[in-house]
Amino acid sequence: MPYVLAIVPTVGVAVLFYFVIKTILEGDRRERLAQAKWEAEHDRAHEQAQKPVDTGTTATDISTDAAHSVNGSRGTDAPGTDRVGP
Repeated sequence: MPYVLAIVPTVGVAVLFYFVIKTILEGDRRERLAQAKWEAEHDRAHEQAQKPVDTGTTATDISTDAAHSVNGSRGTDAPGTDRVGP
């Protein structure tokens, strides 16, 4: 019996340690999930705020502007010339 009584405090502390660590890890997991959910909602709201407002331009106007930007940035036009049109 004295051997059992000597081990009881050690077992009790081990069980307490197990539950404390388990609670900490579960809390951390829930916090990480909540943080990821908040960040996803925040990113979604930020993306919606960044969407351009439709000003009535047509797709051909946008593609022409994009082509000019690409040509100018790659240097396919002669230096010092700006293309005005397709």
